[in-house]
Amino acid sequence: MQLPEEHLDGYTGILTDACATGRRLSRDERALLRARGEGAAEAGLGLRAVVRAQLALARTVVPELPRAAVGDLLATVEEAVDAFAEGHERAQRLAVRQEEAARREFIDDLLYGRSNLGHVAERAERFGLLLSQAHAVAVAQGAEPYDDGYPVTRGIETSLLARFGDRHILLTTKDGRVICIAPGDQGEVLRYFAKQAYAAMDGGQVAIGRAHPGAGGVVHSYEEALNALDLAARMDLDDPVLHAADLLVYPVLTRDRQAMADLVRSVLGPLKSARGGARPLLDTLTAYFDTGCVSAEAARRLSLSVRAMTYRLDRIRKLTGADPSDPVHRYTLQTAVIGARLLDWPEQDL
Repeated sequence: MQLPEEHLDGYTGILTDACATGRRLSRDERALLRARGEGAAEAGLGLRAVVRAQLALARTVVPELPRAAVGDLLATVEEAVDAFAEGHERAQRLAVRQEEAARREFIDDLLYGRSNLGHVAERAERFGLLLSQAHAVAVAQGAEPYDDGYPVTRGIETSLLARFGDRHILLTTKDGRVICIAPGDQGEVLRYFAKQAYAAMDGGQVAIGRAHPGAGGVVHSYEEALNALDLAARMDLDDPVLHAADLLVYPVLTRDRQAMADLVRSVLGPLKSARGGARPLLDTLTAYFDTGCVSAEAARRLSLSVRAMTYRLDRIRKLTGADPSDPVHRYTLQTAVIGARLLDWPEQDL
C-alpha cells in the first residue's frame, strides 16, 4: 500500500540523523512522529500498513549509514514506530469516544423524542436503522443496572448478530436497562432478544412495545415497553416476557383515575373495618381472581386451609355486599381489585 508522503515526511531523516550519532530520538522528533501517527489514523490508514511502510523506508536508509551505525538502526526504528503508534492509537481512542458520544446523543434523541424527528431520521441510518418503516422496541430489566460495555450487554449483542446478522437492529442501554430496536415486521428478533436477555440476566423481565411507524413510533413503542414494566411491578406480574398489546386494558381502566379511585373506595372501602385491615382480604380477592375463582388453588397460594379461604370470602361478601362467586358482582369486584393494585390502595389513600 502506497501511503501519502505527508504521513512519513521527514521519517528517513530522523532515522539517519539518530543512527549517525547513536542517540535516542529527541522530544521534538517523538512529538512529530506522534503527530504523523494521529494524521494517519484520521486519514483512515491502518496501523499495520503504516508500520510496513516505515520498515520499508528503514531498509532504504541502510546504504546511507556508516557501517558502525547500522547496528543502532533497529533500536531507532523501534523508538520511531512506538511514537508513531502512540499517536495513531491516541487518535483512534478519540475517534471511538467521539463515536460513542454521537451514538449516545442519537439514542437519547431517539428514545426521548426531544430533537427534530426529521434530523433524528437522517442520523438513524448511520446507526443501522431505517426509520421510514415501523419499529418495535423491547426493554430488558434485570436485578442490577447494565451499561453498553458490560459483559451481559456484549453477550446479548453477540448472540443477536450471530443469529440475525445485519438486519437493521440497534442494541443499546438506557437507565440501566438493555434495549433492542428492530423493524416491526421482524418479531422473531425481539422474541430472541427477550430469550437471550432473560438468560443472560439470570431472570429479570422483558417488555415488548407495539410496532409504530417513523422516528416518533420508536419513542411510542419504547414508552409502551417502559409502562409495561412499571405496570408489572405494580400488579405483581411475574411473566418473563410482557407484551404491551396484551396489557392495553390496564391503561384504559386508569385513564379516568378519579373514577377508578371512586370505584375502589366505594366497593372495597368497607374492607378497612375488618380486623387486620383491608390488606389480607384484598390479597384474598387477588388470589381468588388470579386462579380463575378456584377457592382451593387460591387457598394454596395464600397458605390457607380451604375452610379459612371460605371464611374470608364470606367475610368479604358481608362487608362489601358483593359476592365474589356471583358473576354479576364478580366483574365489579375484580375491576375494583385491579384498580386497587394500580393505585397502590390501601397503602395510599385515595
